[in-house]
Amino acid sequence: MCGIVGYIGNFEKEKLTLGLDKIAHRGPDGSGTYFFNNAGLGHRRLSIIDLSDNAKQPMEVLDRYVITFNGEIYNYLELKKELLLEGVSFKSKSDTEVLLFAYLKWGKNFVNKLNGMWAFSIYDKVENTLFMSRDRMGKKPLFYSLTNQSIIFSSEMKGIYPFLDKVEMNYENVKSAIVDGFGYEQTENCLIKNILRFPAASVGIYKDNKLTIEKYWNPEEISVAVPKSYEEQKEMFRELFFDACKIRMRSDVTIGTALSGGLDSSAVICTMAEINKNKNQNDTQLDNQHAFVASFPGTAIDETKYAKTVTDFLNINAEFVVIDPLKDIDSIFYKTYLFEEIFYAPVIPFIQLYGSIKQYNVTVSIDGHGADELFAGYPFDMDAALPDALPNIKKFNKILEAVNNGWAKGKKDDYNNKLKFAMLNKYPFLRQFAKHPFIIPKKKNLDFLNSALYNSTFNRVLPTLLRNYDRYSMINGVEIRMPFLDYRIIEFAFSIPYSSKIRDGFGKAIVRDSLADIMPHSIAYRKDKIGFNSPINAWMNADLKVWINDFINSADFKNSALIDSKKAFKEITDTIAKKDISFVEGSDVFGKLIPVIWEKSLKFA
Repeated sequence: MCGIVGYIGNFEKEKLTLGLDKIAHRGPDGSGTYFFNNAGLGHRRLSIIDLSDNAKQPMEVLDRYVITFNGEIYNYLELKKELLLEGVSFKSKSDTEVLLFAYLKWGKNFVNKLNGMWAFSIYDKVENTLFMSRDRMGKKPLFYSLTNQSIIFSSEMKGIYPFLDKVEMNYENVKSAIVDGFGYEQTENCLIKNILRFPAASVGIYKDNKLTIEKYWNPEEISVAVPKSYEEQKEMFRELFFDACKIRMRSDVTIGTALSGGLDSSAVICTMAEINKNKNQNDTQLDNQHAFVASFPGTAIDETKYAKTVTDFLNINAEFVVIDPLKDIDSIFYKTYLFEEIFYAPVIPFIQLYGSIKQYNVTVSIDGHGADELFAGYPFDMDAALPDALPNIKKFNKILEAVNNGWAKGKKDDYNNKLKFAMLNKYPFLRQFAKHPFIIPKKKNLDFLNSALYNSTFNRVLPTLLRNYDRYSMINGVEIRMPFLDYRIIEFAFSIPYSSKIRDGFGKAIVRDSLADIMPHSIAYRKDKIGFNSPINAWMNADLKVWINDFINSADFKNSALIDSKKAFKEITDTIAKKDISFVEGSDVFGKLIPVIWEKSLKFA
């Protein structure tokens, strides 16, 4: 896990060093560069697998091929065994060397054999070409710029800045991102001019001043054989999930978990505990039972009691990290510069949590991201299953119950009012749910629910969250691993029907039912969903009120090119003057500050 920068083109070597310096936070354990003719590769190291100098990058083999790699290949030991049988000899114990020889032995399609997260580039000194790739889900970022018969690439946009004549916002893309923060991460569009996003699940070859990109994994073609019975599906999921966790526990540094007390992160840490019980006595794996819980005392979103239920069940200690909104407020512009993107939520709470994890000398956090999108954890996705249930009114009601369990009380009441009339009518009327605006158009070979989940997984919610958590963690030099996003589990998830995901009034049913025996029952079947967020509404007229007042009266705010400052000023002042601010109001109003915060952060570019 690291940061990479590289190029083919006529550039001063110093620009590569400057680019690496800008992403030093991604790799605080070391730095390396490689130059040959008109090419340069750079690497910032976060040491996780093989901590010795043998694993340093850029790494060269056969006096021809040089790699710079960001990520982890979880099945590198299995691939290494195959390569040893092919006669390959290794100088390190790293997954990087395995990755490089796998490419040389099996060609560009070798990426289909990889289980992991990655963004890398392999330079061929003889052909003067770059082979580039990014993992299936785009967990690891990769940006590039094509200019002046050259290519520059980096893990973050800022790594490319020294190569640009000018760092300038792409105004149209920025305005679109302000309107729809979930709308651009899965595209090539970036917020800075002359920078593009390399697509997920793709390989590319840069040769003769031209970059050719092609997909190696198409989620629309996903289809794997799954048992028809729900009981057998549960067994299959459990086996896959245990193995996904087990291979992600491979590490030469200490592992932890960001635990919320919700189903997903609890499933991860409880599965890890179960694996530890059964590990071989000769296994020298480091301790990995470290729980870190973001705490918001006295607020409605504080979940420490649920997290403590889990840690008490496992008999492990937890670090409860009290998030202080004022602690880092003076550095919000610089942290936003490090974050790079525009998103509706303040970055400080998330960055503070992973900063605390790093302070405890934990470098890897195995987290529960992805389960909501794959297995129906969001009520706005569960809606889509309503037409799947018809004409069975009993199943229809159970889906409606699951949807209601997911909403906060205010939203639940509003939702019930909208649907109450529908429940009084017969099936022909209920069929109209298939045409309701909140139903995602049905995709070929998928039912209505899975069509909606596909949209959240590949087009909307998940790509943005993966980007965000990469930044939150890597700003602190922490790697996040996500067993729910093992590609085998993704393919499984889109091969089972809606009825395996929403059952008996619960979303994510197969996750709950498969793992309930290794978790506290109250957590496995917990109905309310909070999620990791910040109580921005509570902070706005308390801890942050003075700072917000100062900011909206500043010249930066009044002269912003990205907002209607007069209108925003009134909305913000009206809101923070209230005694009680709802979460929705607080989020909406703080969201009006974020474009200006981002705009001001560009001064660090």
